[in-house]
Amino acid sequence: MNRVVLTGRLTRDPEMRKLASGKTVTQFSIATNDYRAGKEHSEFHPVVTWDRLAEICGQYLAKGSLVSIEGRLQTRQWEDDAKQRHWKTEIVASSVEMLSGKRKKDYAAEAAADALEAQANAMGYVPQAEGDDDDVDDDESDAIAEDDEALVAA
Repeated sequence: MNRVVLTGRLTRDPEMRKLASGKTVTQFSIATNDYRAGKEHSEFHPVVTWDRLAEICGQYLAKGSLVSIEGRLQTRQWEDDAKQRHWKTEIVASSVEMLSGKRKKDYAAEAAADALEAQANAMGYVPQAEGDDDDVDDDESDAIAEDDEALVAA
């Protein structure tokens, strides 16, 4: 059975890219700690995610995020231009659980702002340049402010 379960922190921001086939792939590394003979030993593990999971990791994970990874080990082999053989063993993740709530507030604020903007666009509200109050009378400004307050309360 080829199954890996690790919990650790990202050592760098994920690198997401689209392949010519249209698939999305994200690569990052996680660090884990092991305590042997009273000393702490760190291990670094390269992780690869594919498709929708790759998009989610690229969007929500950042350096320092605590994650739990489940997947399988895969070793790739290739030969470079100088005819040197190279091997790389990495974890192909089938699930990634985000354990740190460090940026959760940022996600909620961003989602709320996007929802407000979409609702304002649907209502036909067009932002004006600062100092350009000539086209809007006070009644319209009050109505817009009330709508904005109602959106924030929702």
